[in-house]
Amino acid sequence: MAVTPTTNVSRPTSPHAGGSDSSGEAKHSSAWLRPASSASLLSLFTSGGTLICCALPALLVALGAGAALAGLVSAVPALVWLSERSAWVFAGAGLMLVLAGWLQWRARFEPCPTDPALAATCMRTRRVSAWVYGVSVLIYLVGAFFAFVAPLLFF
Repeated sequence: MAVTPTTNVSRPTSPHAGGSDSSGEAKHSSAWLRPASSASLLSLFTSGGTLICCALPALLVALGAGAALAGLVSAVPALVWLSERSAWVFAGAGLMLVLAGWLQWRARFEPCPTDPALAATCMRTRRVSAWVYGVSVLIYLVGAFFAFVAPLLFF
């Protein structure tokens, strides 16, 4: 009688062997991916806040849409409060970007699960997270230009 080889040698047979969860995958495999992805999304929102507080009003004024800016300020009075504290808004957004970048850097070589479907999801999550981080940095730089550099150049 011939013995057939097993096809699933890389997975532990016990759910408790090797520090794995009920799916048989290592718990540490995505330990840094979730915080890195969350930090990237949070940095995207804080970078978007820099656009709302500083770049949008400057853009509207530069395009000659002062009436639209007046309507926006009357509809969203907190915009004035944010614009007055733009240095704090940019400091908070910069801090979030630094945190997200650090978490991205730490997670870049973390192992993905051995299951091909989960490994593909892991790699896709890393790519999307890096893309979101890059967009966040770009938004932050555009906001910083309109808040701090454009007034010196154009006004």
